[in-house]
Amino acid sequence: MAHVVDRFMSLTDRLRFFFGPATRLDSDSPVVHKHDAFEQASEEELSHFVVETDAAGHHYAVRREDLEKQG
Repeated sequence: MAHVVDRFMSLTDRLRFFFGPATRLDSDSPVVHKHDAFEQASEEELSHFVVETDAAGHHYAVRREDLEKQG
């Protein structure tokens, strides 16, 4: 097991040399959403679903048109 960890650490050292150190952002700063075309398309696609919760507390998505058909 130690050999696997050593290989992993060696790999991360090489990647850090190539890409540079990981940036550490302020975790208290708010997330900035760009609202680009991809995000708008994703929101449009997800707007066709409703999140339902069953009696056991499991969450699942249901298409809005399927809910309308059930009445």
